[in-house]
Amino acid sequence: MKLEERKAKIEGRIAELTAHMRKISDDLDQPLPADLEDQAIDLEDDEVLSSLGLSNQKEVGLLNDALKRIAKGTYGICAECGDDISPERLDAVPYAVTCRKCMG
Repeated sequence: MKLEERKAKIEGRIAELTAHMRKISDDLDQPLPADLEDQAIDLEDDEVLSSLGLSNQKEVGLLNDALKRIAKGTYGICAECGDDISPERLDAVPYAVTCRKCMG
């Protein structure tokens, strides 16, 4: 996959996550129902939505960092050893900063 294709894929994923976070935010802004049992269910759902929102925010941050590396010309280069990160790893984890050998 060419660098421009990777960049477009990353930007698409950011747009997808941002739209999802907007929906989560809208869902969290809904008033609680009057019924106490329904309130308890809604509060549990809100906890799950909040957790998903935080996870999405973290991924957006990592993807934005990947875009910065693309702009600097360091995308796809392992931050540990300086070797190339395999295209397969970048396909699976587009924000990867280390090669498979250095990932831990």
